[in-house]
Amino acid sequence: MATRSHIEWTQMTWNPVTGCSKISAGCKFCYAERMAKRLKAMGVKRYRNEFKLTLQPDLLKAPYHWREPKLVFVNSMSDLFHEQVPLEYIKRVFATMRDCPQHTFQILTKRSARLKELAQHLDWPDNVWMGVSVENRKTIGRIKDLQRIPSSIKFISFEPLIGDVGRVSLAGINWAIVGGESGPGARPMQKEWVVSIFRQCRGAKVSFFFKQWGGVRKDLTGRKLFGREYDEMPSIVPDRRK
Repeated sequence: MATRSHIEWTQMTWNPVTGCSKISAGCKFCYAERMAKRLKAMGVKRYRNEFKLTLQPDLLKAPYHWREPKLVFVNSMSDLFHEQVPLEYIKRVFATMRDCPQHTFQILTKRSARLKELAQHLDWPDNVWMGVSVENRKTIGRIKDLQRIPSSIKFISFEPLIGDVGRVSLAGINWAIVGGESGPGARPMQKEWVVSIFRQCRGAKVSFFFKQWGGVRKDLTGRKLFGREYDEMPSIVPDRRK
């Protein structure tokens, strides 16, 4: 089972794990946690545990049944490198991705230390993109961990961007996503933080994707920077969002 996604930089989501726990300031108003509560209230069986981490092994083979090539966000409702996800289970997720080279799989984690620890035990096919979330200056160390991973595409999601990240190392990074927080209690994002990342990406020739300004009503604030939208993707693969 996969779900068509409204996330601007992907096409579909695939959740062989659901549920998570907070690890840093960017998790404070987690959209996945809010969604899990709603899904449980609606009686969706997969979310009977609400946001408690739950393996969904019956979904491991789902990508084999998708006919058309897709951009797939892995674990939009969890973190594949959560400490409660066994290494053997992560290996099964990677085996599925390796066996489905027609799809591009995008993995995003805040647990970069465990990612770095386990990377040597995983088979990294070219269709797996690995990313880390960086929300403020306190979390930029995750980038260094990512740079040590043997994935073909490495990306950083600066979302929710809740503070100035300053100068960051973009060596070996292919793609950067920037976005403000949205929904109830959203913390504001300053334009100068976005512009700083944009300029660093331009200097390092890193593809830049501006997702949203955010706010309580992100549909009102939009996603334009300098009067235009930035939907850049890593250029070594075809654009499969259409």
